[in-house]
Amino acid sequence: MKNLPPVFCAAAGFLAICAAAAGAAPEVREITRETTDLLPRGKEADGIVGDFLLRNDRVEVVISGNLPGRRANMSTFYGAEGITPGCIYDLSLRGMHNDQITVFCPAGQQGPVSWVRVLEPRAEGEVAVECVVTPEAGAGVGRRHVYTLRDGWQGVRVTTTLTNAAGHSRRVSFGDRWTNFLRAGIAPGEIHWVDAVDPADQCGYAVGAVEDPAGVLKRFPGELKSGESVTYTRFLAVATSPAEAVGGVAVQQGAAVGQLNGELVDGDGRPVPDGAVWIRPQFPVTGSAYMPLKTAGNSADANGRLAGIVYPRADGKFSVSLVAGKYQLTAVAPGRPEIQREVEFGKDGVADGGFRFGAVSRVQLDIRDETGSSLPCKAQFLAMQGTDPVNLGPEQRAHGCRDQYHSEKGRFAVPLPPGRYRVVVTRGIEYSHLEREIEVGGNGQDVPFEGVLKRLVDTRGWVSADYHNHSTPSGDNVCGTADRLINLAAEHIEFAPTTEHNRLFDWRPEIERLRLAPFLQTVSGMECTGKREHFNAFPFEPVPFTQDNGAPLWNEDARITALTLRRWQKPEPDRWVQINHPDIYGSFFEDHGTGENGTGFAGLVSVIDGYETQNGGGSRLLDLQPFTLGRGKSGEEQVYWHREFLWLQMLNQGRRTMAMAVCDAHSVFGNGVGGWRMYMPSTTDNPSGIHWRENVRAAKAGVSYLTTGPFLQVDTLEGPAPGRTVLAKNGSVLLKIRVQCTDWIEIDRVQVLVNGRPVPEHNYTRAKDPGAFRDGVMKFERDVVVKLKEDAHVIVAACAEHSTLALGYGSSSQASMRPFAYHNPLWVDVDGNGVKPNGDPLGYPLPAKRPRVEEARKMLENGRKAAP
Repeated sequence: MKNLPPVFCAAAGFLAICAAAAGAAPEVREITRETTDLLPRGKEADGIVGDFLLRNDRVEVVISGNLPGRRANMSTFYGAEGITPGCIYDLSLRGMHNDQITVFCPAGQQGPVSWVRVLEPRAEGEVAVECVVTPEAGAGVGRRHVYTLRDGWQGVRVTTTLTNAAGHSRRVSFGDRWTNFLRAGIAPGEIHWVDAVDPADQCGYAVGAVEDPAGVLKRFPGELKSGESVTYTRFLAVATSPAEAVGGVAVQQGAAVGQLNGELVDGDGRPVPDGAVWIRPQFPVTGSAYMPLKTAGNSADANGRLAGIVYPRADGKFSVSLVAGKYQLTAVAPGRPEIQREVEFGKDGVADGGFRFGAVSRVQLDIRDETGSSLPCKAQFLAMQGTDPVNLGPEQRAHGCRDQYHSEKGRFAVPLPPGRYRVVVTRGIEYSHLEREIEVGGNGQDVPFEGVLKRLVDTRGWVSADYHNHSTPSGDNVCGTADRLINLAAEHIEFAPTTEHNRLFDWRPEIERLRLAPFLQTVSGMECTGKREHFNAFPFEPVPFTQDNGAPLWNEDARITALTLRRWQKPEPDRWVQINHPDIYGSFFEDHGTGENGTGFAGLVSVIDGYETQNGGGSRLLDLQPFTLGRGKSGEEQVYWHREFLWLQMLNQGRRTMAMAVCDAHSVFGNGVGGWRMYMPSTTDNPSGIHWRENVRAAKAGVSYLTTGPFLQVDTLEGPAPGRTVLAKNGSVLLKIRVQCTDWIEIDRVQVLVNGRPVPEHNYTRAKDPGAFRDGVMKFERDVVVKLKEDAHVIVAACAEHSTLALGYGSSSQASMRPFAYHNPLWVDVDGNGVKPNGDPLGYPLPAKRPRVEEARKMLENGRKAAP
């Protein structure tokens, strides 16, 4: 399990917090700069100055204030609907600092509101905050949400009044929306629950109707007649597990409840705190049209009858309230066979839910480098024939994601069910790998796995970087920040700017907490996000407890966004600005009302430093065509541009910008770090000494290699080729090409491109030129003379046409990628008058418009016929 706040590590901590809060009257506060320390913390904490805090003896609730542009983590909702003042942004048990909720929007509340304020006077022992959208502001439909808190409540009451003041019927949404969770279900009483993404975070939420006299939730979505008004109340509860939260709602509903008490222990009576109990009612549970979910998965068990999950305290014990009835309980714990039993109890009854597990078997890993030091790494546990595939946890978690485990240190233990496994341990693309078959018995014995990962690839003077990754502050993913940083270190990324969506953020404190500073360097920055291309930029200084930590807003015109980022906070000559996953046609070729096709946003190239030619997936650099025809999500055939080809066309038109390769990771397994990365020169090989300014200056100059695995080096007589301009009056240039690969990566082709066109005499393949390739770490080493008839940009690519990255990525989708590397151009001046672009469109017209499918098919056919 990953590191948790101390409160999760001992039952005594939770009891101390409860004791401290006991007797405290409920209160409501508008947060000021002097009171930000009152805000709850946690994975999804979003409170800022101007929000409202309600708290009683058990819970803390943050209601977003009516502030300009107020929104939760960006990408929760895109566009204008992302504005969500007057909604629940944080909800945590008091003092636990374990907020896991991104936003709860009552009745789908999104967009501007008329006011958010403390509601007074209230009944004794009660506090409330009101959010109102007047009918005039709501296009004829008035909305009022009242958030009420009393002592003893395990959550907050949300009372909504919807009034149709229009002269005609209006269709409205009665259902609530909340984000972002992976596991959800419905419990008796039509109580909807969700689970924290990482079970180690031990948090759950539940919501259900407590007053609905008009029955609006039964007819969701519904319609309000002209003049009609409806009022209904839900209770939103938080607890250390979904089942506990469900019990909190059931009590508010006045249901007949009993108590389920128990503990999870092993054969020696020791607690099993990493276990859980899955609770399934053995009686009919009605569903509901009301579905207050926008989850990142929204999956319960196959038959939808999972009424909740309970997590034990550190001492292995648990106690939850359940609607009276008969239940099937399934106790699970990592590496242990599950246990099932049934319980039944009536109102006020008590049932025993205790379980005694057998012994657990673990793989005890001890992975070191050649000096004997512990090393961050990734371990795969691949089930062999006769053994079921293992599931160590959600894809967003480092410490157990599907069949992988990413660790910030080399010594760690992984519980596994009995069976036979192939274990593969790696640390990115420079180190060797360890591969071994093991057998795990069910007798509680530990299986040792020790080994040394050797640094095979010599990258002295170069450091690996990935300029684009995300964790949960971005809002469009639920990967914890610690999980992302462990993922980066395990895949041996040495420099990773902080690039969360629309939020100035700094990963450095978390890097230091995880003790990863010797392995990973960062700089604070952001990804400025909107409906078109996004922009990564750094450095910036986060401004805590302000909207987006002080980040600027995205603009439809890419030039305005880029220029805003250039001068935000203060001018910085070395500030980096890049376009992410670009629509290269739309930004650099499309007519934007200028009447000049082929220019895009005129002048954009001059205000950016680079753009992502590689953002996941394979490379199309050698495909020699502008697009591919494929099937979209709807099944219809679509045109997909090749960014690399349009980049080459732009270079030939004299529009220089640097190519970038990134992962844009949003999870750990599958869409995690690994695959594409960059290499830039560095005066230090110690990651803790990397300075962002040196790295950026190299990136701006194009002194960089893009790779999924091969470490490509191309030198001229003057030095490294990428980004360099050389004079070749004799019409030729000498290239010293070297390609190194670790022991789980191969290449079988090296190709030289001149002005974007592959040079036939410099196309080296293992099949055609076996003497040019080797089987050791140095896969290719040759000096080649490239003859030129005109000024040119020269690029060398090294790739594998007959192998993949499967060994290093296993069952992940990244395994299907092929080893591929190339560099930013070498510029060659043949006549001494500067490098002049040749204007070659590479066999296809410059894209003046977006072609339809049939037009694109004809263009591809004509292009192939004309190809040399």
